[in-house]
Amino acid sequence: MSPEQVLSIGEQALYVTVMLSAPLLLSALAVGLVISIIQAATQINETTLAFIPKLIGLVAIVYVTGHWMLGLIVGYARHLFESIPSLIG
Repeated sequence: MSPEQVLSIGEQALYVTVMLSAPLLLSALAVGLVISIIQAATQINETTLAFIPKLIGLVAIVYVTGHWMLGLIVGYARHLFESIPSLIG
């Protein structure tokens, strides 16, 4: 296994990681921003107030994009398993 192959596998793994985490992180960011604006407008300074809306947002995003996320990770794993013979030989 050459260093180029190792770097290619690592690069693909990082790409898949970013693609899987981006929808969840962006939705948590958006919900947190909206809750922060509401808290600033109403002057309610409760740190635990944003937890439930973020959780609901994350569940909604997983429900919407879960099929795509599962397909992405299965495709990556399948590609890794199918490339084992070429990596060894």
